[in-house]
Amino acid sequence: MWVKKIYTLVFLRTRNQVLLGFKKRGFGINKWNGFGGKVEPNENIVDGAVRELKEECAVTVTASDLKNVGHLEFTFEGEPTLMDVRVFSATIWQGVPQETEEMSPKWFDNDCLPFGEMWPDDRFWFPYMLQNRPFYAVFHYQGHDTILKSKIYEIDSMEKHYATVIDDNNK
Repeated sequence: MWVKKIYTLVFLRTRNQVLLGFKKRGFGINKWNGFGGKVEPNENIVDGAVRELKEECAVTVTASDLKNVGHLEFTFEGEPTLMDVRVFSATIWQGVPQETEEMSPKWFDNDCLPFGEMWPDDRFWFPYMLQNRPFYAVFHYQGHDTILKSKIYEIDSMEKHYATVIDDNNK
């Protein structure tokens, strides 16, 4: 049985670019990724996304600025944790991205993303996010660099997806 932990992942986007952060410490060190992390106890998912973005690159978004574009689930061979990651995108924010102790931000053109320096699963689901197509994906890893199993689904809407997940969990 898995122990589920909820995480957030936020991507600031312009029409042709996406902001990634180079992870300087902790889980995912030395990889380019979005900004996010664990949702704290007594914190809702959107508030966690807003907080993590501010902590990791000094940019502020409001809850209404965030669009939930995806749902990722990660498991790692031999590990009991299921990482339930909610993916958000924002095109409106306040402030200029700044380097922090944890992340160093950099803008990338949508067609020149550094997939070789990102998590291996990113190359599969990023196209959905960049095209604003809601998705749900599941990845099972051996270590942090080898995907053993994966499935990705384009879905009608995140709202319908979460309603289905809640219904399935209550059966």
